[in-house]
Order: sequence, then C-alpha cells, then structure tokens
Amino acid sequence: MNLRTIIIMTAILLAAVPTVAQKKNDAALVKKVAAFDAYIQKTQRDWGIPGLSVAVVKDGNVVLAKGYGVRTLGSPEPVDAQTLFACASTTKAMTAALMAMLVDEGKLNWNDPVEKHLPEFKLYDPYMTREITLRDLLVHDTGVGNADFLWGIMDINSNEVLKKMRDVKPSYSMRSSFIYQNIFYLAAGKVIEKTTGQTWDQVITERIFKPLGMTRTVPLSKLATDKNKTAAHWSINGEVTLIDHSDADQIAPAGAVWSCASDMAKWMQVMLDSSKYNGGRLLSPQSWTEMFKPQVIVPEGEFYPSQQLTKPHWTTYGLGWFQQDYKGRKMNFHTGSLDGATALAAQLPDENLGIYIFGNLDHAEARHALVYKAFDHFALGGTRDWSAEFTTLYAPLREEQDKATRDFESKRVANTHPSQDLDAFAGKYTDPLYGECEVTRQGNTLVVDVNHSLKVTAEHWHYDTFRGLYNRHWYGNAVIVFSTDATGTISNVNFDGFEFSRPAKP
Repeated sequence: MNLRTIIIMTAILLAAVPTVAQKKNDAALVKKVAAFDAYIQKTQRDWGIPGLSVAVVKDGNVVLAKGYGVRTLGSPEPVDAQTLFACASTTKAMTAALMAMLVDEGKLNWNDPVEKHLPEFKLYDPYMTREITLRDLLVHDTGVGNADFLWGIMDINSNEVLKKMRDVKPSYSMRSSFIYQNIFYLAAGKVIEKTTGQTWDQVITERIFKPLGMTRTVPLSKLATDKNKTAAHWSINGEVTLIDHSDADQIAPAGAVWSCASDMAKWMQVMLDSSKYNGGRLLSPQSWTEMFKPQVIVPEGEFYPSQQLTKPHWTTYGLGWFQQDYKGRKMNFHTGSLDGATALAAQLPDENLGIYIFGNLDHAEARHALVYKAFDHFALGGTRDWSAEFTTLYAPLREEQDKATRDFESKRVANTHPSQDLDAFAGKYTDPLYGECEVTRQGNTLVVDVNHSLKVTAEHWHYDTFRGLYNRHWYGNAVIVFSTDATGTISNVNFDGFEFSRPAKP
C-alpha cells in the first residue's frame, strides 16, 4: 500500500463551543486559549484537513473543546465538540485500564500466563505460547510482528483472527525488543470477556463510559450511527477525496471506539488525576502508576518521525501509551489511525496538561504539531512553529513515495507479453495464513480477488507481472506477479507481497 499523503486545501468552516476558560472569565487564560485556537485554525488550513476536533485539559479543567471545519468535504455541516470520530488505537489505553481494574479486583495478575485464561490461545512457537503473559499482550514485546492482514485483507471474525496467530512466525526472540502488534490487544479483550462473562464492548461501556459520563462514546464503529459523525478523507493525486470508512471492529479492543472531543476531555481529566472521577476512581493508585510505568524500550526504528524534531533521550511504551521525554518532562501519548481518520492523545503529567486531537484526513500529521504547540503554549514556553516544521519533516517522505512510484514505472519493460494465455493464470490460489486468492479472466485483464475483501482489475504490465487499481482506490495500484513451477505451469501469485500457491492436482 502507498504511503499516506497530505496536501493543501481551502474553504474551511469553523464551529465553536464555549470553553471553561470563557465561563470562568479568566482573562489571561481566555487570551491564551484564543491564541491557540487561532493556531489550530491556521494549521488546519495549511495542512488541508477538512475537519478537526480538539480538547485541551489543564489543571483539571477543560480549557478548550472545539470543532473546526466540516464533517464532510463539500457539505456545510460543521464539526463541533460533539462530532463523532474514530479513536482508533487510542482505544488501547482504555483496554489496558479495563485489565488493570480486574487486576485490582484480584481476578487477574499482570504476570499470569495468557494460557491460564485463554487455553485456546496458541502461537507459532510453543515456548512463546507457554511464556507470554497478560502484561506482554499490552506492551508489544512478544517478537510477533504486525499481522494486521488478518483483519485488513480477510473476512473472518475475531475468534478466527486470534486462531490464525498460531501461523504467524515471530520476527525476533521474545522480549528482546519492540514491534507494534494490534492483535494481542484483541487477546487482552478476550481475557477480559472470559473473566467478566460479558463482551468487551459491554465491559468498557459499563466500567468506563458510563461512570465518566461519556454519553457520546461507543465501543464499535457499527454503533456510531449518529448523524453528527465525521466522514473519512484521503489525498489522491493531490486532491482531498471522500473515501469509505474502515473499522477495527474485528480487533475492537485495539482500536474500535468512536467518541468526540467533549467526551475525550473527560477521559483525559481522569487519566491525569490518578484515575479519579466524580464519585470514585477507576484504578487503585498502584495500578494507575503501573499504567504509565515504562515497560519496554522502543528502538528508533519503531518510533515516530517526530523524534527527528523533538530529539528525545529515551523512548518507551507503557500499558497502552508511548512515552518520551520532552523539555525535561515525561510525555505519555498514543496516535490512532484508520483509513481517512486520525487521533492523538497526549499528556504532560507533571504539568497536569493533556490534549486530544481528532482529524478526518488520512495520516494528517498536523496532530503532532498541535501537541507540541500546546505543550509549549500552555506549560513549557517557546515559540516554535511546529506546524511549519512538521510540514518540512513530512514533505520528503511524500516525495520518497512519489519517487518510488516513478522509479518503478520507469523500469517497465516495453513490448513484452505474458508467458501464457491469460486463461492459464486463472484459478484459485491459497495460503494457510493469508487465505484465498481467486483469479479470473475478464477480457484482456485479470480480476484478482483476495478473500472477498481486496479486489484488483489488473492489466498486463510486463512479462508475467500485472498492475491495477485496488477496489479501495485510495490504496493506489497493486502489483501482481505470477511464477511457474518446473513444468512451466503457473503455480504462484504474489499479490503486493502476499504469496499464494495453486493447490497441487490430486
């Protein structure tokens, strides 16, 4: 899939809601909030994001909760603090909090083997199956690499997703480093379900959303049916385009929650104040501390490009939170990304400051710029134009993508032909891990269907290589390469890196 890109657009509308600062008539704070508000508006215009929603919490108060721009490009409905967006991977901290509650109740222990609670949970390496703990599920240290294809290119339920993890080979030895892994948060959700006797979405609603008064927060995308809901957008060939929403419902504990700025402000207030809320607390002081304790070192190659600007001395991961130092303070944060949607939660606990940012343009990294600007503006001082610096940082990454495409296209070999008639390429190809790839001929093209999820109508490129646009057109073009066995029979197809084989004839 192509690197996601960001461009400039105009005609952004503004929708505002009252802030605590305005209600308190604190002149200095009102002025400070107004300046940050203006910076958000400029950043939104400069990055060409159709809609943003931002909440800032300082010293226990919500000083800003506001929407910017529009829910859907080309439509007038404004974003406000109640507009629903995808939280995506910022959901992880909530799942970690649920597990911490069960630890507080003595029903779980962080060092329990996963097998103790999920006997059916199996991994490729029997040693890892035996040794992986509940803590490991949340900190990305197992050595099992990203397996998002199990829910991204397959139409299977969550139990089948988890079952297939036994076929995913580890990338390195257990607990020797860090590699991001969504599906183990699904396993954590299954442990929560087994322990409570309720579904994960029921548990998170009853134990987090209701106590905190998060009345516009829902645990699954299929439940986010409210009309005040954002659309998803992607930059395609330099133009911001409306696309279909994706969802993470199959791995819900890793990233399925939908919410709004006003509700996420409540979540940030609680997580900054040792999990206290009006009427109680979510976690014991010990478990709250454990949530934010560094659990594993994150190597440079697994961290964010933002490190090139912020130059942290250390980068770690807690229980559902990335961490680094910024101007001598500890920073906890996590991004969330789904097709056409972004989120970012960040906090400086020593300054009692938190910010949450939603956006409706794919991988619009203005979210990082707004975080550091907020930290400087409301707590640490400084006048750096983070939006301009992040624009400069990400421009070469976009150019690298464009250059890679140009290089690939320049190496096309002219006047070649497929080695065989197109009918010879048709048929079903399978893989124990990746599922099924069905190829059919359609005139002078090949229609390639992977698990009834991804489909490409591909034209001949050169030799036995074909190329065509994904049905999710915002992904760009797929490259499909066929190969033969010793008899000259078409035996394998490589679909953008996923290898499938034709079953042997009986």
